[in-house]
Amino acid sequence: MNLESQLQEFFGEGEKRVALLGVGETLRGDDGVGVKIIELLVKSALEDILILNTGSVPEAFTGKLVEHNSTHVLLLDAANFQGEPGDVKLIDSTRIGGQVISTHNLPLTLFISYIEKVLGAKVRLLGVQPKYIGFKTELSQEVAEAAQEVAALLTKILS
Repeated sequence: MNLESQLQEFFGEGEKRVALLGVGETLRGDDGVGVKIIELLVKSALEDILILNTGSVPEAFTGKLVEHNSTHVLLLDAANFQGEPGDVKLIDSTRIGGQVISTHNLPLTLFISYIEKVLGAKVRLLGVQPKYIGFKTELSQEVAEAAQEVAALLTKILS
């Protein structure tokens, strides 16, 4: 199943309250891909979608998710799943384990577990395979292109 089909299945039909969270550290090269995708999505003016740039502290935004009463939470982040730089993969919350490159204060698995339990929300990670996560302020070309494609795909699906 391709990424578009997987995302459409995740978001499903009917009433839903979607939250998109960009996670990552923009001073660590490709680790900032989630934040970049959020910057692109903000420009698309999606209606009734909670769009948050959480940086490296997504746990600081749990209150906003609770206020929004989110039913579907999609985390956008760099993830090392041994793909080629710029590859994108939708990862089920139960399969994240050690796959995520974590520059975050709290492991994403704990954050996800909390959101699932408190809100009963469906949570997925849309991971982008990084090329470089050392000190650098720009994304690699492969990851920057993936960010554009992901933002366009999410805009198409959620419009």
